[in-house]
Amino acid sequence: MSKVALIQTEPSKASIRSWLAIIVLGIAMFTVVATEFAPIGLLSSIASDLGRSPATVGLIVTAYALIGAGSALLSAVLPNRFPRKPLLIGLMLVLAAANGLAMIAHSFPVLMLARVIGALSHGVFWAMVAALATQMAPPNRTGLATSIVFGGMSIANVLGVPLLNLIGQTWGWRLAFGFLVAACMLTALLMAIVLPQIKAEGSVGFATLASVLRSGKLWRVYTVAIFTVAAHFGAFTYIEPFLRNIPGIAPAMIAALLFGFGAAGLLGNVLTGALIDRFMKPVIAVSLLLMCVSLIGLGTLGLSSGVGPVLALLVVWGAAISVLFIGNGMLFMNIVPVTTVTISALQGVEVGRLQLAGTFIVIIALVINNLTQRRGKMQVNIQNDHS
Repeated sequence: MSKVALIQTEPSKASIRSWLAIIVLGIAMFTVVATEFAPIGLLSSIASDLGRSPATVGLIVTAYALIGAGSALLSAVLPNRFPRKPLLIGLMLVLAAANGLAMIAHSFPVLMLARVIGALSHGVFWAMVAALATQMAPPNRTGLATSIVFGGMSIANVLGVPLLNLIGQTWGWRLAFGFLVAACMLTALLMAIVLPQIKAEGSVGFATLASVLRSGKLWRVYTVAIFTVAAHFGAFTYIEPFLRNIPGIAPAMIAALLFGFGAAGLLGNVLTGALIDRFMKPVIAVSLLLMCVSLIGLGTLGLSSGVGPVLALLVVWGAAISVLFIGNGMLFMNIVPVTTVTISALQGVEVGRLQLAGTFIVIIALVINNLTQRRGKMQVNIQNDHS
């Protein structure tokens, strides 16, 4: 083989290895996001098995978001010189152990401990994975690399929650977490085989981060994103027990409805790609309006409207939130200085703030729910006393 042919072959092999590594990062993103959202499709089963209310079990989602937010924030700004490949593999193995502990948990405190451990790993992983994809991709293909990685998140929403719900309905929620253990182990193996050695680029530090966060435009984007994600997760966390209470919806149908929600999100991704560059603000505004209409419709009419209207509202909600995730992200990227480390750090900050907002809304909902239940019990007791 001539020297020219050898030179041409080596870059080609390197390019193939890089794209394989990016695809593996997308698979890892699927595993991480499926782990985060797993309890959403299993709340009723877990609550019944552990003798707790679905509202209480929902705290494992809330705690996961809160702790994941904190670890994402800290990992983005604290010095971190660990080589990325062993760090990613180690984080995935920690996530596997956390899912294993959840699978064998026979009390709520042990299950909460498992989720706390998983959240610590999740936040650190999330804060660096997209930036690593851009490091491995050719300079003119960073957008494609980022879309592949976050495509794993979209697929987790489309398939992950419904699949885990189906496994939980058929074989029990513990086997659903066992499936996640296997997925984490397989992902760690793929990363060990495919990922190249990647040196750490460091962190931006608190001073640089503070200078970026002084941007008024950035805070306006944050405000929109915070309220959007807070509303979404405040409702979506309890979607499974909500669907169970709708007349005409059997437990076996819930996975199909959740799949419809996720498939609509995938359609939203396609529509966003076609429209967002030319009509960014109108697309975001219309999506916000559609999401409000769907949530109000589910809240006011959902329990009495039947399967068809509920599915229609879920489809509108799923498509709208997908558009809003991408639209808010693009607004964010248009404001933040485009460097790999800064984007990595600010992604961690954004994820942290949004998860904290969602956590805050869920906590408020839980407080209102508990107060309502107590008031109902007091009224019942008063009526019994009078009788």
